[in-house]
Amino acid sequence: MKYLFIIQGEGRGHMTQALSMSQILREAGHEICGVLIGKSERRRIPQFFLDKIGTEVETLESPNFATDKKQKSVKPVKTIIHAVLGSKRYVKSLNRIHEIVKDQKPDVIINFYDFLGGIYNFLKRPKARFICLAHQFLIDHPEFDFPPKRKLDKASLQIGNKIVSLGADKILALSFQPFEDVKKKNLFVVPPLLRREVCQLAISNEDHLLVYMLNPGYSTEVDHFHKKYPNEKLHCFWDKKDEPETLVVDDYLTYHQLNDEKFIETMASSKGYVTTAGFESVCEAMYLGKPVLMVPVRGHYEQACNAIDARKAGAGIYSDSFEIEKLINYLPQHVDVSKSFRAWADQAPDIFLKMLT
Repeated sequence: MKYLFIIQGEGRGHMTQALSMSQILREAGHEICGVLIGKSERRRIPQFFLDKIGTEVETLESPNFATDKKQKSVKPVKTIIHAVLGSKRYVKSLNRIHEIVKDQKPDVIINFYDFLGGIYNFLKRPKARFICLAHQFLIDHPEFDFPPKRKLDKASLQIGNKIVSLGADKILALSFQPFEDVKKKNLFVVPPLLRREVCQLAISNEDHLLVYMLNPGYSTEVDHFHKKYPNEKLHCFWDKKDEPETLVVDDYLTYHQLNDEKFIETMASSKGYVTTAGFESVCEAMYLGKPVLMVPVRGHYEQACNAIDARKAGAGIYSDSFEIEKLINYLPQHVDVSKSFRAWADQAPDIFLKMLT
């Protein structure tokens, strides 16, 4: 069978999920006939993705989150305004998707949570089956726990889910732990998509913390922590433009440009992980048995949901602020859930092949 991927380009999570999916499908004898990524002005497509996806990658103008000037918090109103102002560009992107579908004739389109994917499926009604995949869809499950209050944010995310999955044949909700399917909603709960490289890593417990910064603005908090705790070793990964591949501040603080292999190797040898509550890297940390401090991006409701869901599954703790010392204090209390998590995650190839073929 032939598969076309449409991927949201905000953050690395959806791209690493697509990499893992491509491994599963190819090993079963299927073809990835194309990859389309909704590009973001603030993000670069990581080189590791381009090197490993194994097929042509095309970027398209697609709506993405807008942030404040310090690149720390998501601004919902600004995001909507940007989407409206860019509507002409998005029509061009929709037409380009249709050209590719007509040319490649995929049997299945997998949408990794890109808004244009859902809109395209609704407007163009391609013959290909349309399957949507993301952790965000788990909020539609009756057992999901939401952040308190924030009803407008909850409604906005639910609307986003509806747009992304317009006309979907199946909706696959990635989850930290198993739940029953909700077939009346066409919702199927599936394991996280972890790349084989993560599952084959040698695990150790050295003296450094790993820090992943979705938004480079958090470097202010990192620098503040470093001054307060100068003997705590930090390896920080970001995608800040105009910075070198490796920025060594001193023996205890190093900034790295996002590099896939270096990132997961540093995680495997770390004593803990600080992140902005994206789904994919928290799953990697759980698989490797690393305690996590999650700091949802301010205004980013889905990350607030991720943090609650991950704590419920035993990943670690979350905080409203980028206070790395909270992880230091938490480490002695952490209960390792990697054994049960691996049992769930290792079922992914069989479950996805059943769902997709």
